[in-house]
Amino acid sequence: MNQLSTRNFGAYARKMLIDGCVIKVDYTAQKKLAAAVSRIATNINHVCRRINSTGHFHEDDVAELKARQAEIWELLKVRQRNEL
Repeated sequence: MNQLSTRNFGAYARKMLIDGCVIKVDYTAQKKLAAAVSRIATNINHVCRRINSTGHFHEDDVAELKARQAEIWELLKVRQRNEL
């Protein structure tokens, strides 16, 4: 129970009875990727609103979107390398 950082003996006992073992998974990489995707989605929404209201876009917006996309690709590449 200490390795899983839980104090609920009932949940721990059920998990052990059903599976026979408990696997603790680190979701740090997935959380970073989800945060990066969320940031670019927010930026895309802002750019789209600006384009819809003004009728034109700024080169700085495009550069920022490309930078965010590169960040996501880098996180995906790191994740893929770690899995292989």
